[in-house]
Amino acid sequence: MEILIAARQVRKTVMAPDGSELPIFTGVDIAVKSHEALALLGASGSGKSTLLGLLAALDLPSGGEIELLGTPTGDLNEDQRARLRLGKVGFVFQSFQLIPGMTALENVALPMKLAGHRNYMAQARKLLADVGLAKRMQHHARQLSGGEQQRVALARAFAGDPRLLFADEPTGNLDEATGRQVMDLMFDLRDRCGTALLLVTHDQALAQRCDRICHLEGGRIREASS
Repeated sequence: MEILIAARQVRKTVMAPDGSELPIFTGVDIAVKSHEALALLGASGSGKSTLLGLLAALDLPSGGEIELLGTPTGDLNEDQRARLRLGKVGFVFQSFQLIPGMTALENVALPMKLAGHRNYMAQARKLLADVGLAKRMQHHARQLSGGEQQRVALARAFAGDPRLLFADEPTGNLDEATGRQVMDLMFDLRDRCGTALLLVTHDQALAQRCDRICHLEGGRIREASS
């Protein structure tokens, strides 16, 4: 299988209030292959979301190497990293991150339009129908429930059939039943599109559905025994 993410000895430090350097990671090694689902677990404050941002090239590490979709990201500027992700990488966040002034349909269509896809409105309609929102396409985000907003976010994340999806606590703001429904949709879309998943989660049920589970502990990655 092709390796979509390869991180080697990744380090990240931030400045503490007293001006000293505070290490978050001391040497992370992790890889994600095409079509697989990997869950990243760890205690609150362990740096899971920070690591997700580094692996997705939203931020740069303090040291080490990261390759995203076969491209080293260390020497790329912000615009170059955005072009690398465009049309190939999707995101799902705990807080949904929908554009409030747009309808559900417009939220899903936008990334495909930016990536230059033809017939992007028709594709957006199909994706919303796939997640059970055929009758809610013209509703704005504030008119949708939390579960409906997350389904819109899922449809948007899979717009254009990305090769890789990053999800940060995708069920964190949902009740158990709605979270289970979103989980089912995510893995159903994964199976149909062949998209690899990297999920940051506290949800053990979600983690157990993944092919692999890794734990971030003490600034390093430990893979769970199969």
